[in-house]
Amino acid sequence: MPDDHTLLAPAGNDPDRIDMQSDAAVAEWARRMDIDETRLRAAVAAVGDRATDVARHLAGGGAAPA
Repeated sequence: MPDDHTLLAPAGNDPDRIDMQSDAAVAEWARRMDIDETRLRAAVAAVGDRATDVARHLAGGGAAPA
């Protein structure tokens, strides 16, 4: 699992959102989280597009309460 500092989005984007409409962003986030794109898409479908929630979900902690 990546260090927290690797969960920052490229400049100009919301730093904690994964842009699922952009193939390049999906590929970059999958690379940063060291997972494949299919697993990233499934995690986003489960917990939403916040990178911290996705990372927590992938680590087995589920999403943060709203």
